[in-house]
Amino acid sequence: MKAAPESVLARAAQLRREIEQHNYNYYVLDRPLTPDAEYDRLFRELEELEQLHAELSTPDSPTRRVGGQLLAQLDTVQHAAPMLSIRTETDIDDTGAEKFDSYVRRELGLDGSAAPIEYMAELKFDGLAMSLRYEGGLLVQAATRGNGEVGENVTQNVRTIHCIPLRLQGVTAEVLEIRGEIYMSHGDFEKLNERQRSNGDKTFVNPRNAAAGAVRQLDSAITAQRPLSFFAYGLGDVRGWTVPTSHSEVLDAIGRMGVPVNAQRKVVVGAAGLVAFHRDIGTVRDQLPFDIDGVVYKVNSLRLQYQLGFRTREPRWAVAHKYPPQEEITTVLDIELHVGRTGVLTPTARLQPVFVGGVTVTNATLHNEDEVRRKDVRIGDTVIVRRAGDVIPEIVSILPERRPADALEFRMPEQCPVCQSAVIRLADEAASRCSGGLVCPEQRKQALLHFASRRAMDIEGMGDKLTDQLVDAGMVRTPADIYKLDLLKLASLDRMGEKSAANLLAAIERSRNTTLARFVFSLGIRNVGESTAQDLARYFGGLDQLMAADATALQQVPDVGPVVAESVVRFFAEPHNLAVIKDLRNEGVTFSEVAPRPVNPESPVFGKTFVLTGTLENLARDDAQRRIRDKGGKVSGSVSKKTSYLVAGTDPGSKFDKAQALGVTILDEAGLLALLDQ
Repeated sequence: MKAAPESVLARAAQLRREIEQHNYNYYVLDRPLTPDAEYDRLFRELEELEQLHAELSTPDSPTRRVGGQLLAQLDTVQHAAPMLSIRTETDIDDTGAEKFDSYVRRELGLDGSAAPIEYMAELKFDGLAMSLRYEGGLLVQAATRGNGEVGENVTQNVRTIHCIPLRLQGVTAEVLEIRGEIYMSHGDFEKLNERQRSNGDKTFVNPRNAAAGAVRQLDSAITAQRPLSFFAYGLGDVRGWTVPTSHSEVLDAIGRMGVPVNAQRKVVVGAAGLVAFHRDIGTVRDQLPFDIDGVVYKVNSLRLQYQLGFRTREPRWAVAHKYPPQEEITTVLDIELHVGRTGVLTPTARLQPVFVGGVTVTNATLHNEDEVRRKDVRIGDTVIVRRAGDVIPEIVSILPERRPADALEFRMPEQCPVCQSAVIRLADEAASRCSGGLVCPEQRKQALLHFASRRAMDIEGMGDKLTDQLVDAGMVRTPADIYKLDLLKLASLDRMGEKSAANLLAAIERSRNTTLARFVFSLGIRNVGESTAQDLARYFGGLDQLMAADATALQQVPDVGPVVAESVVRFFAEPHNLAVIKDLRNEGVTFSEVAPRPVNPESPVFGKTFVLTGTLENLARDDAQRRIRDKGGKVSGSVSKKTSYLVAGTDPGSKFDKAQALGVTILDEAGLLALLDQ
């Protein structure tokens, strides 16, 4: 095929510019300046040129948005900069804004000062968090938040969203990662559902689910048919671009690059400014063309953001301030029992479907038998249902005047509704439990799902439906049985082809080699979460040492109290738990073990909080953190009044100044080593 002549190259470049400008006018500015027919003509002309001259079909061509490439799977992406979540302020009235301003001032050491803090106030979109990575100005990767550290690669799908530029305007930075939210407007959502109904297809429950489902499609052609939009709210990894000094300037710059940034944002001053913004948006919330579940406040100065730092998984300089949850009236059709992983029987109200807080609610948790009694909820009652925190539907109260004569009172059964084992309730607990353990199919399913979850053994592909089939078919009774599955068994299951079965077996094989912390967490020991599992693994070094520990020894582990210690002792005292662990080891499940690292509570490091800043001359940052934790200390990323020691190397930065202002003890590397050696 001959190379395209200069005239064709010039025409293709002109068509791309015109089409992208029309896209920007239509999808971002909402001001289309050309008829659809003219846009279609330009688009078809560019398609024809690219078909004649393959070299014209560049990655940033508008024709590459139409999708059509079927992805074998969604690959994972390690975020260069973590996608952190934002803390939610639980006080939904004005005090939420006032508390945040007071907190920021206190952390910055401005208590009693008249100097106000400047904030950027924005909307909190109810969509799907997304990271867009541009290199040399060209979109090269789009990834979901995932767990904050690792997300899903959805680049091919995101390329179909017309308001997201494939090439930034006027910016050719080495790396510029733009963070934001993919959403679906109310109007587009209604049009989508109308199309679904016309085609006889299932309608979507709410815009957020429709948007998230579209982005995570394996077929980008399906994504291209969904009307998705995007708003940017910040930056991730940046290289080769001078970052402005404030968050508001960052958003203005992103907007000039051609990336949509919501106009309903405002720089405000002090608590009064935050309160006014929260109130103003609250009055127009129902008129917005998209869903929000609150507003977000961010310290505007990037220098102050850096000074405030981060908690474990969230910035100290930002907070989400939600609005009062929406409530509706509906009827309790039944009260059913859900059996959890640890056997807890949770009463759940099955409701006449009602649209609340942006979703259709059909169930609401009643927590336990005491809660049912306290609220006096009966089958047949008319109730007020609310999405508590805009997440978990709950029954607020009943309307006694509407109670029918035949309303039925709920009573906790004496036998498990799933396996007929005895239901027990300990004197110090509100929960009733099925005593069946792994004999109970429902407990078995929940235990297996936890075992295979991402933060445990990370067996990708082993979800709810597959677990149901494996348990119901009698193929899997304990976690060890997962490692006895073969291709023939898996391929015999419904909707499980040979390729899917092979992928699952590969994931199972990868999970055989794990860490002790993950393995301990995967066992589902009551009251032992991911962090506690890490502490136990670090302290005991090996599984046998942990299994042999009594309550006294366990309580030597930092942050392990009598309740957790008793749970661990009880778990390893059960013969069937020991049998499962033995079977797992026999099936080749291994984990790295090290020498036990008991912590001396008399150590001057025990229970103290350290912050490291600057570069240490002889000790790597990771080594310093490990040695502090091995001695029972804690390592934080930011300085506060709770900081015990600041360890300062060369070029310590603002943490050093803040530590001095707060009177925190400052150590150099030699001082830290001396403390660790005691």
